[in-house]
Amino acid sequence: MPQSPGAPRVEAEITALQAAAYKFPTQDQPESDGTMEWSATTMVTVHLEAGGVVGFGYTYTDASAARLIADTLAGTVKGHSVLDPQAVWTAVRARMRNLGQPGLGACALSAIDAAVWDAKAKVLDVSLSTLLGQARPAIRAYGSGGFTSFDEDALRGQLAGWVEDGLRAVKLKVGRRPQEDLARVHAAREAVGPDVELMTDANGAYSRKEALALAQAFAAEGVTWLEEPVSSDAIASLAWLRDHGPAGLDITAGEYAWSPIDLRRLLEARAVDVLQADATRCGGVTGFLMADALCEAYDMPLSAHCAPSLHAALCCAAGRAVNLEYFHDHVRLETALLDGALTARDGVVAPDPSRPGLGLALKDADAARYAV
Repeated sequence: MPQSPGAPRVEAEITALQAAAYKFPTQDQPESDGTMEWSATTMVTVHLEAGGVVGFGYTYTDASAARLIADTLAGTVKGHSVLDPQAVWTAVRARMRNLGQPGLGACALSAIDAAVWDAKAKVLDVSLSTLLGQARPAIRAYGSGGFTSFDEDALRGQLAGWVEDGLRAVKLKVGRRPQEDLARVHAAREAVGPDVELMTDANGAYSRKEALALAQAFAAEGVTWLEEPVSSDAIASLAWLRDHGPAGLDITAGEYAWSPIDLRRLLEARAVDVLQADATRCGGVTGFLMADALCEAYDMPLSAHCAPSLHAALCCAAGRAVNLEYFHDHVRLETALLDGALTARDGVVAPDPSRPGLGLALKDADAARYAV
C-alpha cells in the first residue's frame, strides 16, 4: 500500500537493468505511409530491478537503442531510487549530452523512464493510473492504419472493421500519391458512414500549397483531422496552414518531438490545433506529463501517438488528453508479445486498476522468436 506521510522511506534502489529488442513483421505485406515504407516494427524493452520488483518499459525504435541502454545508460541509472523518476530522467538526459539527446537517445530515455515509473507503482502496490491520479477512467480511441500500400478493398475493410468493433473515429494514411488521395478519402467515408469521425495523416508528404488545396477538399468529405500535412520541422508552414485551412479541420503534429522544448516550439508558434505527444519518444511518462502541463499552459488539446497499452494510463491522468491512437501495427505487436495488453471496447481504452504498475509484462516465450 502507499506510504503514509510519516512512514520510513521504502528502499527502492535500482540494482540491475537489462535491455532487449524484438522485430515483429507486418501482417500480410510491407506497409507504407506518405514518406516511408516498412516490413516490421521493432520494440526495444527495458527491465530494471528495484525494491524487490521488476519494472518494465518499452519504446519503438531501432534495435541499436538496446545496445545504447545496456552499454552506456545502465550505469547512469543504477543506484538511483525508482521513487525519484525525475532524478533518473535528469541523469540520463545529462549523460546523453554529447551523444545526442534526440532520436535514439530520446527513445532510450523513454523506455527507461517508463520502466522506472512502472517499478515505482509496483513498489507502492498500485496501478500507474492510480499513482498518477486519474482525470478519467478511460480515453477515447481512434483506429489508425489505412496504409497507402492498401488497395481500396483493404482500406475499406480495415476502416469498416474498426467501426464494427465500436470505434467512432478512424484515420488513414495519405500523401504517397497525392493525386489519388481525395478518391481514397471518399472511399473511406463511404466505408465508415457519415457519423464516424474521419482523420488523415500525411506524414509530412505535402508541399504547403498542396496541403492547403487537399485540406479544403478533405473538409468537404467531413475530414476533421490532417496530421503532419508538411514536415513537423516546418513549423512556420504548419502555422500558416492552421491559419489558412478550412474551419473544422484540425492541423496536428508533435509525434516527432523528442523533448519538452520541441513540444513548446510547436505551441509557441501556434502551429497546431491539437498537440500530439509520444511517450515512447518524448521522454517516457515524465515527458508525457510535461506535455500535458504545456498543453494546460497553452490551452491546447493533447493526443497520444501510438503505443496504446502504454498511453492508456497516461491519457487517463492527463487533464488535456482527448484521444489515443489505436495503431494497427502496435495493437498487433502488443497483443502478441505483452501480457496485459489493452483492447479498445466501446470506442475507449481503459487501464486495469487491479494490476500494479503499467499492468504489462513481456511474454518471454512468445517474444523469443522475434528477438534481435
